[in-house]
Amino acid sequence: MKWVRFVAAGEVDPHFGSLDDSCSEICEIDGDFFGAHTPSGRTFPLSGVKLLAPFIAPTFYAAGANYPNHFRTAAEKAGKPLVFPAQIDIGYRAVNALVGPDDPIVVPQDSSGKLQFEGELVVVIGKRAKHLTEANALECVFGYTIGNDVSERSWQAADRTFWRAKNSDTFKPMGPWIETDVKLDELVTRVRLNGSEVSRFPTNSMIFGVAKTLATMTRYLTLVPGDIVWMGTDDPTLDMVPGDTVEVEITGLGVLRNPVIAG
Repeated sequence: MKWVRFVAAGEVDPHFGSLDDSCSEICEIDGDFFGAHTPSGRTFPLSGVKLLAPFIAPTFYAAGANYPNHFRTAAEKAGKPLVFPAQIDIGYRAVNALVGPDDPIVVPQDSSGKLQFEGELVVVIGKRAKHLTEANALECVFGYTIGNDVSERSWQAADRTFWRAKNSDTFKPMGPWIETDVKLDELVTRVRLNGSEVSRFPTNSMIFGVAKTLATMTRYLTLVPGDIVWMGTDDPTLDMVPGDTVEVEITGLGVLRNPVIAG
């Protein structure tokens, strides 16, 4: 099942709905997909609505350095030996940075220009979860979507935290929909810059997979419906400049497309 949040033509309020298998028509629901909901009776052609980020998360988590090549590149840049981490590294992102498909990524006026994409699998939590094991961790997953963890690298290196490097407004495009029927081992992530493919990797080739990550996190914290966990990216991550368009595609999850503009 594909779930979306959208604004219909001539309306201002967002609605939730399900997208049909042909990705052509949305059936609106009353309520949201995390709780009780019923069909509203209205349908809309996908071509006639504006898709939004599928929802705004209660808590936004992000895994760092979770792919081999990405970690290898970081070690080379730092002049350090390649040693894969012994445990997951989970950080936080700000929901103010979330935008939807086709929304612009705005480069702040005082940015150095070192702005890069990071195409990521996003795990959407559907059930309250605590003390999961790797064996049952995926039972709390509602579905998956796509994220682009836009990063301003000069700020990332200079600041004590990622407060602006990762969390500036518009730096977290997410969408276009949530897919509930996903086989992780079959996913491939592709990133295109101005129509040319610049990155491709098996999505599930993580150092710490989804089940391991969720099980570890819930030793210490409670996940609730609507929480999201972004799972990191692999190299290369390349510079983007105003006028560019970046697309992140993951098998079966659609294409997350965003233009880059000057602030």
